[in-house]
Amino acid sequence: MTTEDLAHMFDHTFLKPYATKDDFKKLCNEAKSMGAAMVAINSEPVRLCKELLKESQVHVGAAISFPLGQTTLSVKLAETKQAILDGADEIDYVINIGKAKMHDWEYLKKEMQEIVTLCHENNVICKVIFENCYLDQCEIKKLSEIAKEIKPDFIKTSTGFGTGGATIEDVRLMKEIVGQEVQVKAAGGIRDWQTCLAMIEAGATRIGTSHSLNILKEYESIYKHQV
Repeated sequence: MTTEDLAHMFDHTFLKPYATKDDFKKLCNEAKSMGAAMVAINSEPVRLCKELLKESQVHVGAAISFPLGQTTLSVKLAETKQAILDGADEIDYVINIGKAKMHDWEYLKKEMQEIVTLCHENNVICKVIFENCYLDQCEIKKLSEIAKEIKPDFIKTSTGFGTGGATIEDVRLMKEIVGQEVQVKAAGGIRDWQTCLAMIEAGATRIGTSHSLNILKEYESIYKHQV
């Protein structure tokens, strides 16, 4: 894997509530310089980041119902639609986690179907965030089975705002269930190359992290040393 290949797996992330215009300029410049797949931001600054990235191949990704997932489906759809109108190329939405704990699978299936359909009708990539730290293995498996049927582009482990982030075991389980039908994004707590590598080996094809630059530098240092 080249450095460029690795960089293109990163969703370069800044989702802090105190983010300013200068933070977004810095984020977008970093993403362009490394050739990241996407900048991961909240939905309000989508228009700004789309302008900042207009002459690059870096996508703008909007986080929807972030980080709790506890908004109605109609609100999630409205936020998704607005983000797309503002220029979002990708959508990362948080499921209704409480519904998952209640095993209301029909609700979650409807939620996923409607948001995925809206995204795909607009040629926008859709990622479904499970927030695995609050779920048991059976619940993760069931959500993955629903995703395999509905076919979002990705299922994602975490927001990075919960009580835990991505784990190798969860990534492996999710990938085992969805197979080649859906990709897996690992996010939350990925701060170094060894952790990143473990997620990739477990089946992740996108990595959500605010430590993209440091991971790339570490990877380049190791690679050059081995050469």
